[in-house]
Amino acid sequence: MRTLGIDPAIRNTGYAILEGDHQNAKALDYGVISIPAKIPQSGALEAICTGIKNLITKWEPDEVAVEGIIYVQSHRTAISMGAARAAPLIAAASHGLTVYEYSPKKVKKAIVGKGTADKGQVAFMIRALLGLPETPPSDAADALAIALAHLQASDPLRAALFDRRQV
Repeated sequence: MRTLGIDPAIRNTGYAILEGDHQNAKALDYGVISIPAKIPQSGALEAICTGIKNLITKWEPDEVAVEGIIYVQSHRTAISMGAARAAPLIAAASHGLTVYEYSPKKVKKAIVGKGTADKGQVAFMIRALLGLPETPPSDAADALAIALAHLQASDPLRAALFDRRQV
């Protein structure tokens, strides 16, 4: 199975393409779609959508895994995060792909063993688990973690550990 993992954000959206299953996953591509601050939010959303569409066309994933919304205290931040999440969802839907979402805590627990792990711990474990030559940038590491958690959630023996929801 080929999975596209996405860690959405307005300025730095992490992405990852994994191939394999929960026992044998290989990173084919990963990185960050970075949008300069001078570009307005509407332009950033269009760039994210286009970037994800290009990845889908290039890698032809079977499914998409995206980070779920986290609780934030600011309404402005929540709206911005929701918009950032919508761009890749629209890109995936335009290609007819099934999208699953995973809470950040569940992803961290699956990868590091505890749901309160910090970004550095996630990046370190992703490097070790996938045998990467270097530690990926944190947003890319988060996308790799989301994709790997999706593969783990696809294992019937581990599925009960996840709040796997189709979006």
